[in-house]
Amino acid sequence: MKLLKDILYGTRIQETTGSTHVAIEDVAFDSRQVKAFSLFVAVPGTQMDGHHFIDEAIAKGAIAIVAEKIPEEKKEGIAYIRVHDTAASLGPIAAAFYDHPSASMKVIAVTGTNGKTTTVSLLHQLFRSMGRKAGMLSTVENRILDRAIPATHTTPDALQMQRLFRDMADAGCRYVFMEASSHSIHQHRLAGTQLAGAVFTNITHEHLDYHGDFNGYIQAKKGLFDLLTSEAFALYNQDDPHGMDMVHDTKGRIVDYALTSMADYRGRIVENQLDGLHLHVSGHDVYSRLIGGFNAYNLIAVYAVTKELGMETMEVLTHLSMLKPPPGRFEQVAAPEGVTAVVDYAHTPDALDNVLKTIDTFRTGNTQVITVVGCGGNRDRTKRPIMAKVAVKWSDRVFLTSDNPRNENPDEIIEDMRRGLDPIEARKCIAIANRREAIRMAAQLTQNGDIVIVAGKGHETYQEIQGVRHDFDDRLELINAFKLV
Repeated sequence: MKLLKDILYGTRIQETTGSTHVAIEDVAFDSRQVKAFSLFVAVPGTQMDGHHFIDEAIAKGAIAIVAEKIPEEKKEGIAYIRVHDTAASLGPIAAAFYDHPSASMKVIAVTGTNGKTTTVSLLHQLFRSMGRKAGMLSTVENRILDRAIPATHTTPDALQMQRLFRDMADAGCRYVFMEASSHSIHQHRLAGTQLAGAVFTNITHEHLDYHGDFNGYIQAKKGLFDLLTSEAFALYNQDDPHGMDMVHDTKGRIVDYALTSMADYRGRIVENQLDGLHLHVSGHDVYSRLIGGFNAYNLIAVYAVTKELGMETMEVLTHLSMLKPPPGRFEQVAAPEGVTAVVDYAHTPDALDNVLKTIDTFRTGNTQVITVVGCGGNRDRTKRPIMAKVAVKWSDRVFLTSDNPRNENPDEIIEDMRRGLDPIEARKCIAIANRREAIRMAAQLTQNGDIVIVAGKGHETYQEIQGVRHDFDDRLELINAFKLV
């Protein structure tokens, strides 16, 4: 319970009606979650506008309203606070309500098209293995120390985030590693969070359905670095052509990492095999069970973060070699002898290109690469033909199938993918809308020495079709398919 005036401290208020000397027992921005003595923040959303539910929130017990437009008919005994941007105000309000938990921890946010989940998961795994108390917010799951909490979004909403931070701080966490999606940055979900550092991995074609164009996507990512203070570090990938764009005008202390450029943290791949990587990082040898050049970048970023946080070098290197990839990220599953089977979350052209390019380096003799891939429904359509083009470039056989079709027709999504192929490329492809059937057919085609990859869903354990989530795990489907061979 807190006084409204204390919760609002630091919020840019334009107008107040009613007393702010009232006790608030909860904060909500969804009217369905409102309880007695709540503060309701009316946030305009992509589907619904919270301003339409102010009366409902009051009926459920809200005694204070934060809004961009105050209703003409005001209810007696209700405090109304007008602000310019309720989405931007929700984070600071939530942070104040939960006693600014991020201020007591070192919160590191990682953004980029690819590598966010792996980098965050490796950091959390590393710090826990070194005995440090750490929390994690990721696409796969959230963690408070070693307790897993299901994740519904890449980045939680501002209210849930501050609540999780509070739980982490209460559990003794000193470090938090979190993914920051472009949507969350654009929607001000990190407002009110005190960051100790931010990391940029890379940026490629993704989410243009939301951001409009590539420049809008870049600006959304850059917004994370605009939040940094002079006490925070701004770590970016020097090898990415847009890396410098991210840190332009940031107040944070700028540091960089790279594989091919000169950088503060420079790495070099010594050896890349199916059993792991041998890297040379800032003058030190690093052996890792992770595979591929894309993971080399992730490991260098992890090492750089540990050093920026003041960790001891030899302790970090010792534990770095024991890290495991997160679920569904280049995850090898059981397959017949002589066959390599991989499941990966790659759902962007660049991520798929990275994974297939890595697999290509492991070809020997008559190795065939067989790829199963689809594209999500109700998402950026422009990447669909590119995904098919990438799959065909590195594969001997490609099964075009459904991913999470959501409310779209899977056959139409596949047709969008096929438009990226010329007649010769199209001959490599088989279109099977049923994902289970496509995986089964791919498994049946494998012979000794072949590599099969199922891309797009990774760790996900469901397939969303017409608004309904059905149990579906690519890893289990692939294992079961081999049992039928």
